[in-house]
Amino acid sequence: MMFQTLVALLLLLPSSQPQRPVRVVMDTDLGQIEIEIDAANAPATAANFLKYVDAGLYDGGRFHRTVRPDNQREKPVKIAVIQGAANAARRTEFLPAIPLERTSKTGLAHRDGTISMARDGPDTATDEFFICVGDQPELDFGGKRNPDGQGFAAFGKVTKGMDVVRAINDSNVVLPAAPGRTGRSARAHPRSGRLPTGAPRFRSSP
Repeated sequence: MMFQTLVALLLLLPSSQPQRPVRVVMDTDLGQIEIEIDAANAPATAANFLKYVDAGLYDGGRFHRTVRPDNQREKPVKIAVIQGAANAARRTEFLPAIPLERTSKTGLAHRDGTISMARDGPDTATDEFFICVGDQPELDFGGKRNPDGQGFAAFGKVTKGMDVVRAINDSNVVLPAAPGRTGRSARAHPRSGRLPTGAPRFRSSP
């Protein structure tokens, strides 16, 4: 099991056009991962994730689990994902568990680059999420990875940085946090640069 630090998350606000997805940039010491959050189709799950981002709870968190066929030989249904979690030192600030938004209702699917919420039973997801490496239909509603068949709550997709996701998935070592990128303030001024959908809400601490 490897541990990869999530050292920064930048929430990028959508433009004034309605129903545009929110973009989040995740800084890791292996590079950036840019994610589109699908608030239109998975509103409760998206809102929960963005609350964690807004509160800075993923800063200092970790990718604490990499799943590949070679490290889950005991599992009859195999998947490939990287799994991340918020900063455990701030656990008292975590939010209550949210209802499971099943893919049978949202119309989303676990494809290469999909971001989704980790869970145990239904309605137990809190902070932990995972990113799919390759298509993972067994994580959709009716899939067999979780014996209850309810699947997992997909709520967005990686738009840039799948090379970083795959590098994390291939890793088996503890990687140090990138220096100078472990904090964030909700009062920080926006960056001057823009993505096509708008300007970032937060920036990394210098």
